Amino acid sequence: MTDDDTRVVITGIGAVSCLGTGADALWKGLLAGGGEPVPVPEPHLNMGATKMYLVPEADLPAEPTAFAHVRLGDGPRFGVAAARQAIADAGLSADAVRDLPVVMGVEMGNASRQEQERAAHGRIGRWTPLTVTSAVVGAAIGSRAGNVSVGNACSAGGYALTIALDMIRGGEAEAVLVGGAEAFTRVGMGGFDRLGAADPLRCRPFDRGRRGTMFGDGAAMVVLESAAHAARRGARTYAELAGGAWSCDAHHPTAPDPSGAQITRCMGEALAESGLRPEDVGCILPHGTGTPLNDVVESGALRAVFGDACDRLPLLSLKAMIGHTAGAAAVFACVAGVLSLQHGQVPGNPPIDQDPECAVWVPQGEPVPLERPAVLVNAYAFGGNNASFVLTRGGNDR
Repeated sequence: MTDDDTRVVITGIGAVSCLGTGADALWKGLLAGGGEPVPVPEPHLNMGATKMYLVPEADLPAEPTAFAHVRLGDGPRFGVAAARQAIADAGLSADAVRDLPVVMGVEMGNASRQEQERAAHGRIGRWTPLTVTSAVVGAAIGSRAGNVSVGNACSAGGYALTIALDMIRGGEAEAVLVGGAEAFTRVGMGGFDRLGAADPLRCRPFDRGRRGTMFGDGAAMVVLESAAHAARRGARTYAELAGGAWSCDAHHPTAPDPSGAQITRCMGEALAESGLRPEDVGCILPHGTGTPLNDVVESGALRAVFGDACDRLPLLSLKAMIGHTAGAAAVFACVAGVLSLQHGQVPGNPPIDQDPECAVWVPQGEPVPLERPAVLVNAYAFGGNNASFVLTRGGNDR
């Protein structure tokens, strides 16, 4: 096995978000300061004035409407739309797609459709598990390879990416489609509201007035390949997924460990697996949910890993721009990180009144240069499930 058999590159990307359809729309929207939350248009669900960063109506996919006898909501449809974009972007043939495993991070699955049915008819027509989203995506693209659904809450997408990384490095697959897809659900939003972790205004990570997170919906997908496989077919490569790591706080069902010990360890191990040092990193996409404790803990952990470089190491606070997309969040961060590497800059964040307890640099307004060749992404979740991964420049022109 050669080095190019174990190096894993990204050759296709796709996205559907509040900023529109496609990776270009995502990038342009980030440069423009991100999206704005809007009222959830579900009055029959008695959600009041609840807001989200919603995919615009014009960008809502019309199909697939069903999978076998199961009626589908927006979540699986977002996944199919983003998957088709990523596959087309990667230039994969129909024959190649038949052997393409699908690995997806999904937290709420098809729950939105089930909630609509219960509200309209007083019952759910047919219960569907979380795995329906990855199954729908696999069926829609014509894949007959392995299909994996990862349910590690808000870090699910990070786990999905690193599982696919290991599959390729271990010789189980030459290419894998990885993603996450989520849509509005009353259960998810109601749960955060009951926890006191829902901000009524917007998602404001690292702001002194932050009161919790705010959700967004959509899907993000990437095609991963071994560098050798990509080279054989003459594929363009955007970036390299250089390494990743997992850890668990083992502290509390919903709250992070205040010490930040395990997320510090996770970042360190991801860098080590990538063969990089902290000083090689030019940008961080933090988990950054906007909840009071999470942002302080993550800021402290970043300080533990990067030291005084945190004063000049830019953070791209993605959830402030597209909302918290739950199981899809880390894959959205992956796509945003790839685009930052491609363009050599980090979009400016929406304005905040920064909390002095969060001693990190959140550049606001104008983009800033990406001065080093690596991007670190963090994804954390209930249960203390932590994932970090590193993207590096490794692109070429097709």
